[in-house]
Amino acid sequence: MIRLNYRDARPIYEQVRDGLRHLVVSGAIAEGERLPSVRALAASLAINPNTIQRAYAALEGEGYLLSEPGRGAFAAKGGGEGSRRRGELLRQFDASARELCFLGMTPTELAERIEQAAETKGGEGA
Repeated sequence: MIRLNYRDARPIYEQVRDGLRHLVVSGAIAEGERLPSVRALAASLAINPNTIQRAYAALEGEGYLLSEPGRGAFAAKGGGEGSRRRGELLRQFDASARELCFLGMTPTELAERIEQAAETKGGEGA
């Protein structure tokens, strides 16, 4: 379920995008599963359909969704090698890993954290 916070500084479409991304990554929306139509999701969240369309377009650009004209939007299969989002996350990861090593974390400890994150399928465990 997506929760909107109107006090959040982020635009509503970003909150919707992030909420849907979390549902896909966590497995709550399975690969290949059809997402609600733009109008249905907009009605359930009581927001403008253009906001949902913008979130869907952003997720498609990041490789999380596939749109099929006349059929709707579907959760993409994981592992999109050419994903712009993947490259962005890898750059953030590299910078974080370098900083963690500088602060005394060993490569073995980093590897253990990665394995823990992979086991939780979304990496949200601490």
